[in-house]
Amino acid sequence: MGNEGHVAHISGPHRPRALSPLREHLRDTFWFAPTAGLACAVLLWWAASTLDFEIIAALQRAHAYAAVRELVSIAEDTKTIVTTVSSAMMTFIGVVFSISLVAVQMASGQLTPRVVRIFIRSRISKITLTVFLATFLFSLLVLTSYESETDVRQVTSVPVVQSLLTMVLVALSLILFIAYVSATLRLMQVGPVVDRITRETLRMLARQGTGGEGGEDRASLPPEADRIAHAGRAGVLLDVHVARLVRVARRQGVVLRLIPRIGDFVLPGTPVLAVHGGAPPPRWALRYTVSVGVERTFHQDLGLGLRQLSDIALRALSPAVNDPTTAVQCLDRIVQILAAVVRRPLGTVHHRDRRGVVRLVQNVPGWTDLVDLGLTEVRAAAVHSPQVSRRILAGIDDLLLLAPERRQVPLRRHRTLLLQAVERTVSAAADRRFASHPDRQGIG
Repeated sequence: MGNEGHVAHISGPHRPRALSPLREHLRDTFWFAPTAGLACAVLLWWAASTLDFEIIAALQRAHAYAAVRELVSIAEDTKTIVTTVSSAMMTFIGVVFSISLVAVQMASGQLTPRVVRIFIRSRISKITLTVFLATFLFSLLVLTSYESETDVRQVTSVPVVQSLLTMVLVALSLILFIAYVSATLRLMQVGPVVDRITRETLRMLARQGTGGEGGEDRASLPPEADRIAHAGRAGVLLDVHVARLVRVARRQGVVLRLIPRIGDFVLPGTPVLAVHGGAPPPRWALRYTVSVGVERTFHQDLGLGLRQLSDIALRALSPAVNDPTTAVQCLDRIVQILAAVVRRPLGTVHHRDRRGVVRLVQNVPGWTDLVDLGLTEVRAAAVHSPQVSRRILAGIDDLLLLAPERRQVPLRRHRTLLLQAVERTVSAAADRRFASHPDRQGIG
């Protein structure tokens, strides 16, 4: 692992927020937003029905029966619309999202199955489904507010406000439908998908903080006193609740060290936390501090973006697809991510409490790890595509201009290996020279 001795000090405005893991886990679900929307629809209907009741009561107390009669007439006219909305909305939802599932399947087949997560995390998809379901439920509740009473002196509620809100929700649904179709079509294109992966990676880097390099490493920690084993199900280590672990370690007066990396597959009984400098915290205090799931997430996983971009590029370079332009687009973003971390401290992250005392030590990928992850597999598949080999060489040359001297070694290694592979594979001297010439566009 490259740069293991370098330490990032997380402090200042980048201190982890207590609910950040929960927020990210909810973003990875597709049920929370629609469920919350249905609850809001019920509350909105209750508030609107109460307002309708108060309006009718006020008019009756003022003996404004002509106005009540007018409102009853308006409500009867809108009842047909509300009935139509309630009967058609569910069918509309089924058709729209059936088409969307087909689009997701096509995108996952053309790019990589891991892009399905982009659709799941898409805000416009969740907002659209939420508003559609809320409109359907709200219209059903509005239908229950209509009364058969025709005497304006006996009427208790006329759903005028509720009907108007139904029209507003229908209009909002139509606007969101247009936005949703546009966003879904964009996510079926290679460019927007790789851009979304890159933005997610850079956003995660921003949350990590800028940090600073120092001389602290594992040898500077207190002696290891105990290890805490994973007691849950087997799966991928998604993230850790940094704020809670720091708080538990401070109360116990110890330093906790995360043994696996984020993204590692952990088994029940394997150690996940090492305790340095004292007795281990009680098991109940560590509940919900380590999240294990079935698929890696962007929340704290530094290498996931490079992994996805590499997968898309490899599929594009496979003989069945043979799409080097897509691989070049992925390489553009791989170089962008590597350029964003080329001067950042990597290796070991020390999370501190408010007093500046190290309480949690976390191992993250080093510079060499990230370079190998982004370039190794694409480089091996690029020897038969001069467009891709030229783009890799141009990207490495750009990174060499940005990288400090100590981080140029893995870049030069990949450059040398690529040139050697081209020399062995390409028979014609002219073709070798062409494939070995750096070009940011591949073949520009």
